[in-house]
Amino acid sequence: MYEAINTISVWAIPAIIVFIPLYAYFKKVPVYESFVDGAKDGFNTAISIIPHLVGMMVAISVFRASGAMELLVNLIRPLVEAVGIPGEVLPLGILRPITGAGSLAFTTDLIQTHGPDSMIGRIASTVQGSTDTTLYVLTVYFGAVGIRNSRYALKVGLISDVVGFLAAVFICLIVFG
Repeated sequence: MYEAINTISVWAIPAIIVFIPLYAYFKKVPVYESFVDGAKDGFNTAISIIPHLVGMMVAISVFRASGAMELLVNLIRPLVEAVGIPGEVLPLGILRPITGAGSLAFTTDLIQTHGPDSMIGRIASTVQGSTDTTLYVLTVYFGAVGIRNSRYALKVGLISDVVGFLAAVFICLIVFG
């Protein structure tokens, strides 16, 4: 199973990169012109979301610097370790929906500490790729289009992050364990 997953992971991105322009060619979509139009819209979007990003970054900094995250991790750790989830990856599960850069830095630290081929390194890498930065996505995309009521999207996004985290851990335990 490990060789099959390794082969799929090596060929997935090049296959997607080749497939999209070919599909557009057969659908007679002007790929380059579409890309340039999207890039023009992206610049205006980037300018409009800067206030939302600054607000989110301040909130994340306060959450981490106040010790609230460490308190939360210490409360949850015995529960997750009881079901077989390594406690070392728990802060990653909490950080990932909040901040992509912070979770990437934490993943890098886990990999440097435990090694990339360790179970913790594999779980951290899989969690990093299997979950999303929900609060960032809501801030950027909802802020860009002016949506103010995001409570249902927030619930669904956070539930999806929990499911993605648990699935990543248990699939790693099955495949690499």
